[in-house]
This record gives sequence, structure tokens and C-alpha cells, in this order.
Amino acid sequence: MSGLFSTRHSKYVFAGIFVFGLFLFLLANPSAGNPGLPKMKTTPSTGSGGRVIHGLEDEGENVYPGKTTPAVAPKPPNVAGEVGSKDPESEDSTGSPGSTSLTQNGSSSDCGTEYVVMIDAGSSGSRVHVYSFDTCFSPPKLLDETFEMLKPGLSSFDTDTVGAAKSLDPLLKTAVDAVPKEKQACTPVSVKATAGLRLLGPEKSDNILKQVRTYLEEQYPFSVVEGDGVAIMEGSDEGVYAWITTNYLLGNIGSAEIIPTVAVFDLGGGSTQIVFEPKEGEKMLPGEHKYEIDFGGRHFTLYQYSHLGYGLMQGREKINALVIETALKNGNSKLAKVDSKGKEPATKQTLVHPCLPPAVTASDVKVTLENGDIYIVDFVSPLRDDQSSELASTSATQCRYLAETVLNKDLECKTKSCSFNGIYQPSLTHQFEATRDMYIFSFFYDRLQPLGFPSSFTLDEVKDITKLVCSGSTFWNQFLFQPESVHELENEPLWCLDLSFMVALLHTGYEIPLSRELHTAKKIKDNELGWCLGASLPLLDNNANWKCRVA
Repeated sequence: MSGLFSTRHSKYVFAGIFVFGLFLFLLANPSAGNPGLPKMKTTPSTGSGGRVIHGLEDEGENVYPGKTTPAVAPKPPNVAGEVGSKDPESEDSTGSPGSTSLTQNGSSSDCGTEYVVMIDAGSSGSRVHVYSFDTCFSPPKLLDETFEMLKPGLSSFDTDTVGAAKSLDPLLKTAVDAVPKEKQACTPVSVKATAGLRLLGPEKSDNILKQVRTYLEEQYPFSVVEGDGVAIMEGSDEGVYAWITTNYLLGNIGSAEIIPTVAVFDLGGGSTQIVFEPKEGEKMLPGEHKYEIDFGGRHFTLYQYSHLGYGLMQGREKINALVIETALKNGNSKLAKVDSKGKEPATKQTLVHPCLPPAVTASDVKVTLENGDIYIVDFVSPLRDDQSSELASTSATQCRYLAETVLNKDLECKTKSCSFNGIYQPSLTHQFEATRDMYIFSFFYDRLQPLGFPSSFTLDEVKDITKLVCSGSTFWNQFLFQPESVHELENEPLWCLDLSFMVALLHTGYEIPLSRELHTAKKIKDNELGWCLGASLPLLDNNANWKCRVA
């Protein structure tokens, strides 16, 4: 008995020594095993938005009376990770890739719960994401997300800069409610605009962003990120941030363990992004499409590209413009454009559109041609509701042809492999393993989910549902078993066009095989997909471009 006791006792002693030694090691090396945060390349934004502007007046309600442009104090240190200097070659004129580097995090006594407020000012609306993180982990552990969205987007305000800034009030008040009062002064807020505001032009977009920055500084308690904190985001960053978000939430990045990453395809209103990690060992041509990043102790070389003008709303515009241009070339003299003073033609204008299901009309559609001419027309289907499925199929094929035409697939490819519009892209068939997942989201999700699509499916199944939607209400009632799906289609006459554009973009444009399995989601682990989470993580770093406000 005494021998048994002695053996057990010695085990406890050795265990105690081991634990105590480990404690001393961690105390002396608090950063051991912590991979840190990424620092994304920081390229100048189009329109030079995001500068700190003083002296702009605002007549809106002051949510926090007396809060003018604030004094600042240093951020409390955290364990998000000290970020290294930017690669001097990341922004050279030859298109060398951006580079990120990072060191290990600081003392564990500095960590705790921190918040980030990120506003996505998209082309079709604005959204707020309020994230809370446990910075005792590295990369920080996401604890919670508060999300809200509204319409319209900032770009819809055109020259009304004050109205644009005030439109964010509901989102910002949501953020105020979500962040504890004692944390608000040390919570960064950033507004990142995407393709919609870029398409508005540099002068108008810059004026809106200046007013938004001033409004945030004067009306709300958060610390506005300096520099590009209120700015139009580079398309390359938008895609890479979305890639980080998706792979971070899936658990593919953030540790030293080597886990295959997924490809992401984001479809916004004004642009679409593709980001993926080509096969290891595969050489990629140099250029702006190449993006280097270190995250979670691993190095990644990514292909990314943001196709401006090929988001869903811009895709609609291109297809509708092609229908009008074709009619004009064919001698349709009845079409009259809006005059220089904005006056519409006196007579109602109707035009047949092959992307409309039988008996469907899209009324008062405003279309701007490439030369700036504006037309407002009623698009009508070429078919009646009682016509055959063969005719409906023919119409769907014609719509698909229009969608493929606007991709400019026939444009000269000056490299060994291109997607569309003459843009270089490594082949997804040859440089992205069939065993690795592909995620499509944003408008891809918004158009498929209401039709009862599962989270995983093949592109061929998307093609099949497109034919069904384009065939009209007779087929909707037969094959769509969810009444709400039929209701959605009845209220959106351009759903057939949207799906046709999506299939053309994924298959003809990006050259994804029809048999390839795709995944779609709005959320992963109850957190929204998109670029916002990926853009928020670097703001937790000690070197991030913001400081706590001082009352």
C-alpha cells in the first residue's frame, strides 16, 4: 500500500513541477503559440475619400451633445499582435503583390473584450456589423456580431451629402446600443464604400465621404479610423477580406495546422470578386491579381480580382442596354430617350425582352447606355403564358446569350488563361483541386435561397432552376413547392435575367464546370459572410490607425 501511495504521490509531484514550469515559461513568453493578426496592404482609394476634414457644418440632431472633433488618447494595449512594416514593393508601379507580416502578441494581462464597428456602404444599401472579440486569443476570437441593414445606399444621394451621412443614423444607433458605454470611446468605427459609390465619380463620392467622416466625429462617440477609415475600398481588399472572413469562420485559417482553404465568389450590386489559393507549387503570373498574406502562422499566395461593373445590378444594366441598342440598330425609331433636362418622352415605350418569363412585364425600367443616353421603357415578354415549354426554353437560351455577350468573353486574352473581359485568371479546373470547396454568397445567395435551394448544389442545378424560372408561372406552380417562392418570383420580373447572368458569370466567365459542387450561405456559425469581418480584424492591432477618444 505504501508503495502504491508513493508512486501516486510522485506522479502528482512531477505533474505539479511540469505545470509550474509551464506557467513560468508562458509568463516569460506570453506570445508563444499566438499567430497574430494580418495587416492588409493599404492602397490609395479612388476618390481620395477618408481624409480628416474639419469645419463642415451639419444641421442634424446631435446624438451626443457637445461631441465635436475629439481629442484622442492611446489605445489600451491588447494581444492582437504587433504588425510589421509594409512591404516596400507592395504598391510599386509594376503591380507587385501586396505583402503582410506580423509578429507575436503582447502580454496576456492586456487582453479582454474589444469591439469594432464596420459599416458596409454598398451600392444597393448600407449595413452595420458590430463585432465583439476576445483579444486574449490570437487571432482574436469572435464572440458576437450585431447586424442591421437599410436601403438605399450612399450613392443614391448623389449631391445630397448631408442626407447621405444622416442615412446612416439607424445603423449607428444600433451600434451605440450594442457597444457598452464604457467601451465606446475606445471602439473604432470605419465606413467602407464599394463599387456603387465608385461609379458615382470621384468628386461626388469624395464629398459624401468627407461629410460622413465629419458627421461621425461630431455626432457619435466612437473613434473614427484615420486615413482610409472612411473611404472607397479597393476591390482587391474587398475580395481578400471576404476570403479571410469565410476561411476564418470555417476554421481553415488562424492556426498552424494546414487545412485546405476555400475559394470565394462575392456578387455585389456594382462588382463581383473572386479569390482563391491556387495549388501549391503552381506559378502565377505577376501583377495586381497576386496577393500575399500571412495569417495565423501561415503564408498564403492568393489570386484575387474585382470585376468592377459586373455586380448584379450592373449586369442587369448591361443586358438591358444591349436589348435597347439592338432595337436601335434594327431601326426601332419609336424609342425616344430622356432629354438633356431629364424630361421623359410623352408616349409610353414598350420593348420585347427575352429575359422576361411569359406574360411578365417590367415597367418603367431606367436604362443608361454607354454613351450616356437614358431610356425609360416597359420591357415585355416575347411569349404568352399559355405558350409551349419549347418556346419558353428558346427564350431562356436567348437570355443566356445576352448574359454571355456582356461578359466580353471573346476579348483577346494576352495571357495563357483568362476569365472574361480579357482578365488573367489561373484555371479553376487545373489550379484549384476538385476536393476543395467553393463558396458563393451575397446576391448569389439572395437569388437562390428564396427558391428553396439547399446549402450545397452543382452549377448544373442552378442552370436547371434558371430554365424553370424563365419558363413562367405555369411551371413555377408545378415545380416550386414553396408558395413563398412563387410569390417572390411574381414580385421581381427580372429574376430570370438575374439567374441567367449568374450562370453565365460562374460558368462562362469564371469557367467553373457545371458538375462542380458549390456552397452558399448568408451566415457561418451565425456570423454574416462578406468582407466586413476580415476588414475588422486588423483594426484590433496596436498599430491600427486610430486612437481612443478623450472626453
